[in-house]
Amino acid sequence: MFTRIFLLVTIVLALSGVPALAQQQQKLRFIRDAEVENTIRVFGAPIFQAAGLDPAGIRILLLNDSTLNAFVAGGQNIFFHTGLIIRSENPGQLIGVMAHETGHIAGGHLIRNSDAMSNASTEAILAMLLGAAAGAVTKKGEAAGGIMMGGQEMAMRSLLAFSRSQEQQADQMAMRFLEDSRESPKGLLEFFEILGDQEILVSARQDPYVRTHPLTRDRVSFVREHVAKSPYANTPWPPEWVEMHRRIKAKLFAFIEPPVKTFQRYKETDQSIEARYARAIANYRKPDIETALTQIDALIKERPKDPYFWELKGQMLFENARVAESVAPYKKAVQLLPDSALLRIGLGLSQIESEDPALLKDAANNLAYAVRLEPDDRFAWQQLAIAYGRDDNEGMASYAMAEYLLLSGKLPEANYHANKAEQLLGKGGAIWLRIQDIKEQASQVKAAKERDRKWW
Repeated sequence: MFTRIFLLVTIVLALSGVPALAQQQQKLRFIRDAEVENTIRVFGAPIFQAAGLDPAGIRILLLNDSTLNAFVAGGQNIFFHTGLIIRSENPGQLIGVMAHETGHIAGGHLIRNSDAMSNASTEAILAMLLGAAAGAVTKKGEAAGGIMMGGQEMAMRSLLAFSRSQEQQADQMAMRFLEDSRESPKGLLEFFEILGDQEILVSARQDPYVRTHPLTRDRVSFVREHVAKSPYANTPWPPEWVEMHRRIKAKLFAFIEPPVKTFQRYKETDQSIEARYARAIANYRKPDIETALTQIDALIKERPKDPYFWELKGQMLFENARVAESVAPYKKAVQLLPDSALLRIGLGLSQIESEDPALLKDAANNLAYAVRLEPDDRFAWQQLAIAYGRDDNEGMASYAMAEYLLLSGKLPEANYHANKAEQLLGKGGAIWLRIQDIKEQASQVKAAKERDRKWW
């Protein structure tokens, strides 16, 4: 498990051409974490702006995979493997990779895939990229799982691989974006040097970044020459960025690796913020909840305005059956970072599961705020339907359920709940208009299916 993860998707990849009982299976998980996503977004904002892109329109997505990779797909979606983040040595290396991937977006290199993926949900994009079906999500944020047949390696290369000329163009644009934002280009060169030894490995042992982003001597030479000439090559990163980078590395490591490995890497003698953070997470996962709470309380005392420490305390309590106690720290996290959809979802869920009827309206308000920020979050719509239902608001519960079912691809059920919501809520207003959209989408798909049946 990872820190509070919503829309966690487990994808089981079955290798093609191998008998079922002998198939190797690899589990990849799409994960959500407010701190990691927000940190990467802070790092990337100057790059996006230099590229003429709206930072709010870029989605940062994380895949729990130990290999080094990052890629763009389905429009303005940048995917990061957790292995790349953990392996990176400073903010500049992540920023350099982000600048390169932004070059692909700004350069229009995704056009060839736009018909297939431009309107797809994140889960659908992952399914197309990896040749797997996204698993259904339970109310605890755990994956029910999904299985699909193989060919994923070839499919992934086909969808993600760029030509050498496009790679060179993305490098050139990355250097320009870094120059315009007055940031050091050294990080991209350092990342290329990390990948340098990969070229001599056989394909099966290479990190996927090398297989989908052909690394050539010309590319490395170009970046090296640019670094040598750049007036910003030795510009230091802001100290707060350095700490933010160390924290997300420690957080990812502590949630992904076994606790024993965390204690080995972040020893008791290391009293840095990130080391104490990692040990608190490791103790929580052991589980040694009392030690973990003592450690996170010490961090909160030192940094009382840090929303992510409060969030972690809420999660520790929630997942150790102390749900009523979890509401207060989640509420504090939201007060400190009110525009975080994930923190709002965490608070809303804790308020629902506290089984306190007096908190249901607040839960609905928090979840409604979350879906305004992230309207394609299925889990949030599902929980919003539960909050409305338990508060006896049947009309709004049916509307939220219709949104959830539409995002889940269950169109007949979505149409049923949309009609029910319309009957209960009446005509007029923004929600009524949205209900009409849901019904129209459902009817269009139904009509298309009927045409297909007649054709055959």
